Amino acid sequence: MVGLWIMALICGCGQSDPAKTITNRNIPVEDVTDFCYTYENINYGAFYQRYRFYVENDRYMFQHETRERPNDYGPAAEEDITAIGTFELTPREWLEAMGLLKSGKVSVRKESAESGSSGPWTYIYWKNDKSRYQQFTFSGYEERKAFEDYCADLAQSGR
Repeated sequence: MVGLWIMALICGCGQSDPAKTITNRNIPVEDVTDFCYTYENINYGAFYQRYRFYVENDRYMFQHETRERPNDYGPAAEEDITAIGTFELTPREWLEAMGLLKSGKVSVRKESAESGSSGPWTYIYWKNDKSRYQQFTFSGYEERKAFEDYCADLAQSGR
């Protein structure tokens, strides 16, 4: 719980303060337990990218995995991993990541058997999601790109 206290101290998080919440559901930042972003292209030059932010034992964590099949078709498998890592984030890094989700939308999670989409598939898990309100959508391309760039920079940091 020390991590949550530090986060509250840095940003003055309060459940009633809309400036400290994210998405259309006004999720308090301190209630987020997991956010997962996955993109996959199975066409020529197959590519798979996953970024995950989560809380484990009161620590903020970041996990990334890149798989590539240059000059080939997918799906990219474990033997195609070109970059992978997991490391702890500072409270400031966690807040920066959550801030990139601020204008996004959360809706009822829909299971689909459709194929052909590259994604991204984005899911957010939080204390009151009721295992239902988990499907996340960025508010626009610029917001999604800012998130992808932030994650790529974190992954490149090589911690």
